[in-house]
Amino acid sequence: RDPVGQSVAMAGVGWPLLALVLLSPWGWAGGSCPPRCVCASNILSCSQAVLSSVPSPLPRFTAVLDLSHNNISRLRADWAPGRLAHLHALLLSHNGLSFVSTEAFAHVPHLRHLDLSSNRLRALEENLFSDLTELEVLLLYNNEISVVDRTAFDNLGRLRKLYLGQNRISRFPLELLRDGSRLPQLALLDLSANRLRSVPVGELQALPAWLRDRLYLHANPLACDCQLFQLVARGRRRRLSAVMDFQEELRCLPPPPSAPVAILALAGRQPLNCSEAREAVLEAHLGDTITLSCDTRLRGVRSRHWVTPGGERVLEETGNGSAALLANGSLQLRALRPDDAGTYACWVAGPLLNETLYVELLVHNVTLHGPHDTLNTAYTTLVGCILSVVLVLIYLYLTPCRCCCCRGADKAPAPRDDSINSSVLSTTPNHAAAAVPGEPCRSRSASSAGPGQNGRFKGGGTPQAPPRHGPKAQRKVSDPDSVSSVFSDTPIVV
Repeated sequence: RDPVGQSVAMAGVGWPLLALVLLSPWGWAGGSCPPRCVCASNILSCSQAVLSSVPSPLPRFTAVLDLSHNNISRLRADWAPGRLAHLHALLLSHNGLSFVSTEAFAHVPHLRHLDLSSNRLRALEENLFSDLTELEVLLLYNNEISVVDRTAFDNLGRLRKLYLGQNRISRFPLELLRDGSRLPQLALLDLSANRLRSVPVGELQALPAWLRDRLYLHANPLACDCQLFQLVARGRRRRLSAVMDFQEELRCLPPPPSAPVAILALAGRQPLNCSEAREAVLEAHLGDTITLSCDTRLRGVRSRHWVTPGGERVLEETGNGSAALLANGSLQLRALRPDDAGTYACWVAGPLLNETLYVELLVHNVTLHGPHDTLNTAYTTLVGCILSVVLVLIYLYLTPCRCCCCRGADKAPAPRDDSINSSVLSTTPNHAAAAVPGEPCRSRSASSAGPGQNGRFKGGGTPQAPPRHGPKAQRKVSDPDSVSSVFSDTPIVV
């Protein structure tokens, strides 16, 4: 064999291998793969390597570092001697980790995925994750966490998913979610299987639907009340994942401590006897200003618009200025009119799906100025009813005397031959017994008069005119009950 040719042939085969070694990130130019670890491109996997500390040195170009299932109980500030600018995923689950320095993440500023699950962490200290400004997913489930400092998640403006299930948390600072400024991108919060006994239902209901869709509260010893029931019932009607996927695990403890019951089973059940509140039904009065919320579950909404009960699309403020589409997608109605009542629809177009929400508006045909006006109206109605009853009783039982102004005792009744002057419209006789001189004025009783129309009694008729002399002495005063008294003021002369 030609030794020169053999050397050339071997050289032809070796050069590509040598070039591949030199160009590989794990070649001599970039450092070596730590012992008991598996290295592939920019991934460093040291899982189940029976490590008690982080291997050193770590290649500076490492992007994914898997240290799970080891015995690393403490993560100090110097676990990474140099800055790992390319590291975006760090896995430390199943290590028995009980201590994490507040400066442990100063050398990995671009970390996006951090897994600290299934360890022995007991508290989340102040500003623990403040250096991870680009963190998106944080896994802390299956630990022994009982204390959560409200500043532990400061500066996590890009955090999207936070898993805190299966811990010992009795109070979580939900005020971090109230205004959306502390964790603006958070779309999933898992607080299941903790020790929460109560939650601020009002604040949770005010959260956007896309966050309530992934707010997991099941397997907590929550105290039963109707507000909690209504919160869960609304989630079921909206088909929120946090309710639909864990209906059986959403349980609570009744007022006398007893066995947990399903929250959704509280409807009509004693002693609470809860009832579902109507969702998306708003009531208002004429002239009011009201805002209809477009509570969509979709994130990254591309466009939305409202459709009024009359079929009119509201994309911006209308010409008459009565409706306006706000920046957050809500619809504001000003100076409500009766025609504004009906069902409004909010059409939402998301990146993958679309959603339609319906809001029913009831406009009462009474202008409401305040609670005092309502009280005054009721009081006036009550007083009117009482006065009506009193007047009816007076009319029935306290009829005044008809003889309050009695005629003179010297006036004699008309003679019996004046029947021509009696009323043709009544059968009541117009004569009665004469008044006795000197006797006090008294009411004429039924015994002093004959039966009248409809079985009633009527007092005697026309008083006798004073005696006169002369040819006109026979003139008589007209009977007030006669026909002439009805149609004419002129007396009839006989």
